[in-house]
Order: sequence, then structure tokens, then C-alpha cells
Amino acid sequence: MDIAIPIFAGLTALDAIGPYEVLSRLPDAHVQFLAAEPGPKRTENGMLALTADRGLDAIRTPEVIVMPGGYGTRALMHDEHMLAWVRAAHERSRWTASVCTGALVLGAAGILDGLEATTHWAFMDALGRLGAIPVKRRVVEQGKVITAAGVSSGIDMALLLAARIAGEDMARAIQLAIEYDPEPPFDSGSTEKAPPEILELARERS
Repeated sequence: MDIAIPIFAGLTALDAIGPYEVLSRLPDAHVQFLAAEPGPKRTENGMLALTADRGLDAIRTPEVIVMPGGYGTRALMHDEHMLAWVRAAHERSRWTASVCTGALVLGAAGILDGLEATTHWAFMDALGRLGAIPVKRRVVEQGKVITAAGVSSGIDMALLLAARIAGEDMARAIQLAIEYDPEPPFDSGSTEKAPPEILELARERS
């Protein structure tokens, strides 16, 4: 099963690595990082590089697409090579998913027209302008399209996707294998829970 994760300069690392860590554990999974041009792609803060071993055109019909987000999606929303690949791959995929602002790329490709979808809380209005119906949920499933909110929610999305592909028992086993049992030290992980001063600090950094 080919699982394609397109990467690009300015991506958010966990948007790609979180789903990778889950989906790579599925039976017969073959996860591949792709890019317009093969080679290392630095994350948005420049501190880490992920490597695309193959170009987009090397895999035209993956069973699963996972589009990560990050500041680099601003350019991708106008990148006709990427958008054309996403459209064509989506036509044949079993599942098309996104994490964070990766949803904006799906929206720019026309994939989210009329569908409920989510993204990072700071970009919900932008998602609506691209034809989607923005929903403030951590993961939104619409047919074969699954969108996840910000960054860490990509792990939740990937576990749901694993359940759809290989059954709930397999997804639960993967969850246990990666010991995904969050107990955050602070209760400020959503705009509803965070106090105003923390929300403002987060906005300055988003």
C-alpha cells in the first residue's frame, strides 16, 4: 500500500512525522516522502530537514495521500505542479488526508468544495474562503477525505485512518506501540481552554 506524504520547504515537522509514525506500522504499508524535486526540505524554523527520496511524478496513484502543513503551504496554494498532482492523485486514492494548513492546499486544489473540514485554528477563515465548510473539530471525516486540525492532531487523524484501513484492533495496537496516551501538563491546547493572554501569545507565533 503506497502512502504518499508530499513535503516542501517550510513544512511543520510533526505534521508529516506524526502520521508517518502511525501509518508506517500498518501491514504492507510503504510510506514515501515526495517533493517537486527530490532532496532535503527544511522545516519552517530551518532547524530540521526531511528528505524526499522521489519526485511527485514518481508516484501518481498512491492509495493514501497525507498533506502536511506549515508556512510553506502559502506558496503551495499557488504551485500548479503540486496542485495538479494532488488533484490527479486524489481522483484515484482510497483516502486523502491533511494536517493543519495542509487543508489549505487541498482546498486550493478544489478537493474540499462543499465539504466540512478543519485546519489550525488560526486559519479557519482562510479554509472557508477556499470552498470548505470550516468545522472546529480535531478530526473531520467526509467520505474518503479526512482533515486534522493543528500539528499534533495529525496523530489522531492517522489512528482513525489506520482503523479505516486495517480495523480498530490494529489501530489500537499501533496506539499502544507508540504509547500515545497524552497527559499534557497544561490545559491550554485549544482556543476554548486557553486564557486570553496565552491565546494572544500563540497568535503572535502562528
